[in-house]
Amino acid sequence: MKPTTAAALALALLLGPAAVLRAQEPARPLSDCAALSDDAARLACYDGLAGRARPSAPAVPARRTPDLMAAPEPIGPGLQGPPVPHPSFLSKYWELDEADKRGTFNFTGYRPNFVLPVHVSTDINSTPTSPARDRSGQLGNFRKVEAKLQISLRTKLAENLLLPGGDLWAGYTQQSFWQVYRPSESSPFRSTDYEPELMYVLPTPQGLRALPWGWQWRYGMLALAHQSNGQSEPLSRSWNRMYVGGGLERDDVSLSVRYNYRFKESASKDDNPDLVDYRGHTDWLLAWTPGRATASMQWRTSFRRWDRGSLQFDWTYPVEPDNPRALRWYVQVFSGYAETLLDYNFRQTSLGLGLTLFEF
Repeated sequence: MKPTTAAALALALLLGPAAVLRAQEPARPLSDCAALSDDAARLACYDGLAGRARPSAPAVPARRTPDLMAAPEPIGPGLQGPPVPHPSFLSKYWELDEADKRGTFNFTGYRPNFVLPVHVSTDINSTPTSPARDRSGQLGNFRKVEAKLQISLRTKLAENLLLPGGDLWAGYTQQSFWQVYRPSESSPFRSTDYEPELMYVLPTPQGLRALPWGWQWRYGMLALAHQSNGQSEPLSRSWNRMYVGGGLERDDVSLSVRYNYRFKESASKDDNPDLVDYRGHTDWLLAWTPGRATASMQWRTSFRRWDRGSLQFDWTYPVEPDNPRALRWYVQVFSGYAETLLDYNFRQTSLGLGLTLFEF
């Protein structure tokens, strides 16, 4: 065997089968490599002509947007990663967690802001009464079909006040009932209520949040509020109160509770001494916010008379399903006492249909 042949055979044995196969491939001209537009492919072509093996890169998994609602993926046999935290509606609403803080004096929504062009009641209170002296009057014959409007805003006045995470808020709500379908009578506003509030909201410390059955206690609240209808006697109605409350949540469901303590007034100034007996002093609000649709049920009661107080159901759905933060369809059903201050001792059932802006 010639020396050159022996050297070639030894080299082939050292490089292995891949080298033998590569030696059998027909050589590509350099012009083929230069014609490749992809940088990685062109470099691989040159490396192939030079006999240089390129290591294969490990496959990179495609990135995906995390789904906060999905269960955690397993990380090994019998093992599972840490649970994915469910987004907190109450934290985003009241800016409880540090990540949700947005600073002060940013005006945002408080209670629902809506326009209900159709609001139908089973009856209209045309002769409002009160046990207070000279507080009964005559309104006239209003129609049972009217419009209902509500504007409700709030802003944070101070952040991290007094206690860690404690915020001071100011809120304002105005609700009106408009006899828009009575053009012959200049379409008057039948009733308007005004309600300013001052609220101190304190997030629950992490170690105290856990409650049975997966519930979380998220915040406590102390507030002052005034509500009046801005009318003169005999139709004037008003009350001042302090309330304490708190909020619980479990996944998409939240429960807010408030207990109202009404400040006493002198008999000569009290427009409605029995208001709490009809309206109730406790507010329970159960809300469901799974995604596009939202629903809530509010119950007001004094636990003394089960035939008094009220129930109110609210439901919304986006007009454009792909844009849930814009306009939403709004349905409201109310049954009981005190849909307005003027009707605090008048029982009625009403249905409202319209639009709302779900934003905070």
